[in-house]
Amino acid sequence: MVKEAKIALEDGTVLRGESFGYETTKTGEVVFSTGMTGYTESLTDPSFKGEILMSTYPLEGNYGVNPDWYQSDKIQVEGFIVREVCKDISNFFSQNKTLDEFLKEFKIPGISGIDTRDLTIKIREKGSMKGAISTENIDDDKLIELAKAQPSIIDRDLVPEVSTKEIKIFGEDFDKKVAIIDCGVKKNIIEGFIDRDIGVVLYPYDTDYKTILDYDPKGLMVSCGPGNPDRVTETIATMKKIANRLPIFGICMGQQLIAKSFGAKSYKMKFGHRGANQPVKDLNTGKVFMTSQNHGFTIDKESLKNTDLELSQINLNDGTPEGISHKELSLHCIQYHPEAGPGPNDTRFVFDKFSEMMDEY
Repeated sequence: MVKEAKIALEDGTVLRGESFGYETTKTGEVVFSTGMTGYTESLTDPSFKGEILMSTYPLEGNYGVNPDWYQSDKIQVEGFIVREVCKDISNFFSQNKTLDEFLKEFKIPGISGIDTRDLTIKIREKGSMKGAISTENIDDDKLIELAKAQPSIIDRDLVPEVSTKEIKIFGEDFDKKVAIIDCGVKKNIIEGFIDRDIGVVLYPYDTDYKTILDYDPKGLMVSCGPGNPDRVTETIATMKKIANRLPIFGICMGQQLIAKSFGAKSYKMKFGHRGANQPVKDLNTGKVFMTSQNHGFTIDKESLKNTDLELSQINLNDGTPEGISHKELSLHCIQYHPEAGPGPNDTRFVFDKFSEMMDEY
């Protein structure tokens, strides 16, 4: 028997569909992603913490789920909205785990049968909205009130929920090591260094600069992560004290936090960039790359004029900053995800570039 599920938005919209996944009610910011594949990677991406994810691709679940594709140790989204969920998987690597079973394992609700094209247009025009998803029997008015009553993602402290609680070391046998401040790091980022024979020392987001230097890393990276960079004051404070002591690299939120440590400002985007088809232009070479992205905040490029930072790459869709460098220090950061998989491989070279920066420093 098909069980009804509902998604309510803060503007009073209530959409009905079919329930899959776990029977529960959750709240979060409703956002959309345009990737045609990679639902396992997206669902386990810490940068989606606090958000109800909607896929614009009309069919999800057809190739099952494999733990090797996880980007963290669990599902991070608050709920999943799809047009159609496939119950019969066809993939040798799926280990016979369905998308429905995956959501049930981590107690996450899903809703299918939604006109995701129409809902995407609404979010694109009105912006990301607070929402509530329920696979339980709950009144429409109560669900709308739950959507409205939750705090805005601007006011939530999400990084502490996804950051490591202790220092971890990967690739202990490698001579060269990079320090990563974990604001919500993805597994593929760590593997991007390990594949290049670079060890990783992973630190909690609030680690002080002296503790980082005690491990004698050859460089420092600030990782991606969820929510508002303004609220990650501990990492910003650390970057103010360490940016001139090591080669520095940042990805996604990492770029935002590094830029803010130099005095730049950030703001919340209307609906953000989420998907594997974002065009980025390098202002120095003129080359254009296709990139995978997942962020709802960005740096105000006008605010860079009052800092020692300069814009190096832009998004060709809206002109927002995609790359920032320091005028004198060995520092470079990017807004997109070179490690994405599945996704375009155009920018994997940035790991090699950072490795060279560490060698030359």
